[in-house]
Amino acid sequence: MNVLIVYAHPEPTSFSAALVRRAKNALERAGHATTVSDLYAEKFNPVAGRHDFSTVADPRRFHYQSEQALAARSASFSPEIAREQSRVSAADLLILQFPLWWGGPPAILKGWLERVLAYGFGYVDGRRFETGVFKGRRAMLSVTTGGTTERFGPDGVYGELEKVLWQPQRLTLQYMGYTVEEPFLAYAAPRVGNEARAAYLDEFEKRVLKAASQPVERADPEDLLAGVPEGAWARQR
Repeated sequence: MNVLIVYAHPEPTSFSAALVRRAKNALERAGHATTVSDLYAEKFNPVAGRHDFSTVADPRRFHYQSEQALAARSASFSPEIAREQSRVSAADLLILQFPLWWGGPPAILKGWLERVLAYGFGYVDGRRFETGVFKGRRAMLSVTTGGTTERFGPDGVYGELEKVLWQPQRLTLQYMGYTVEEPFLAYAAPRVGNEARAAYLDEFEKRVLKAASQPVERADPEDLLAGVPEGAWARQR
């Protein structure tokens, strides 16, 4: 199986980094091809703009979906986006590894989702959720928190973490058709002791190996815009 880990943490000695190393080593020992997109190390630019494209759909008014649609048709995404899209296309299992910041992924990962999972590549009219472009492939969130399980419990001040993660799970991964595994959650990672962190690492290894062993029915996305009327994506909003 081909696995892509998209990793969003600026510190190489972080617990998030330790989880990535553990997963990559375990997956490769099990014979799975594993790629890591280290967004901070690769200096990924999270800001969308005309620099995302080498083509121009409308020089008078910048409409992001229209530009994405043209780039998808003409293979004219910027090299940075094209590289990441190639990694996503090759992956049977996609793992997003990040610390929870202000109730969601860090800005660099949010920008990766917006720029890489473009219209015409990650989704298109009529190809969402059960008919999504990546139907048959699998995905999983792996999240570290500063907050304890009590703060994220049913009566906790932050709310249940599964609900906090609704947006990236439902409105991103499932939206594109992925079968989404139960998220791996490392609560209070900077506060627990070495024994608890070691247990987190052991559990994460088991989880990623199990996810990688599940059957995948992949159909490479092709001709995504076939049958979509010209300009149908350009509804302004």
